[in-house]
Amino acid sequence: MSDRHKQAVVKTRMVGAKTILVNRRGFTLYHLSVERKGHFICTTSACLAEWHPLVVARGTKPAGAGSLSTVKRPDGRLQVAYKGGPLYTFDEDEKPGDIEGNGFKDVGTWHVVTVAGKATPAPAPSSGGYGGGGY
Repeated sequence: MSDRHKQAVVKTRMVGAKTILVNRRGFTLYHLSVERKGHFICTTSACLAEWHPLVVARGTKPAGAGSLSTVKRPDGRLQVAYKGGPLYTFDEDEKPGDIEGNGFKDVGTWHVVTVAGKATPAPAPSSGGYGGGGY
């Protein structure tokens, strides 16, 4: 797992007209619609190959945007959550500001995590989309 998926700092960034959550390196953070308060769906190797949990070491508090917490994953790692929803990065996002996973549907729908408030401007997302199938 690359370093970009282990960042504990969560920031906000403008992508188009949306203020979204991103990790320390500017990669978009997502939430799966059916995951809440410790109920995890993305636990298989196929899912985790595409969707990388934003995890922190025990005793580390996520910093940056408000309403952050941690939830314990089934594998024992602590995952950063926003308003109770576990946060992930998407493997198909190649550069900061990409939002290729937004709207992806499988057992639920993956959404970019949006927030109200000011953010750092980001470049416009690349065109194209994820054409792959489910797990």
